Amino acid sequence: MLTSHPTDSARLASDLRVVLGGLVRRLRAEHRFSLSHGAVLGRLDREGPSSVSALAQAERIRPQSMAQTVSELEAEGLVTRRPDAVDRRRVVVELTDAGRVVLAADRRQRDGWLAEAISQRLSDAEQRVLAEAVGLLRRLAES
Repeated sequence: MLTSHPTDSARLASDLRVVLGGLVRRLRAEHRFSLSHGAVLGRLDREGPSSVSALAQAERIRPQSMAQTVSELEAEGLVTRRPDAVDRRRVVVELTDAGRVVLAADRRQRDGWLAEAISQRLSDAEQRVLAEAVGLLRRLAES
């Protein structure tokens, strides 16, 4: 439980970091992929085909690191690379059908665990508060 007063932003930030870290670790235990692989697959699913450099920028990592991640996903048959239809010099990364299937199964497993934990451990009122908090967390993540 958070122990900070709403006006104590430094303490709230610390508490939030610790709690979110624990939640991320717990979700990772339900995850088939590494965090970086899952992030790339999810982004490609949500936003469609993308270049390696655009993926790197979106995930805030170096292009070389993203190129390695894409190569690993490609070796697993989860993504493919193809020349851009407009700019043939540019390479576009996209999900394969196998990537979509594996990603959907992974999401069902993680979402299932989280949905069950929410319904079993939180009251209706707490679930409403959590729903409001998701919007706030999204705004923080986008800042």
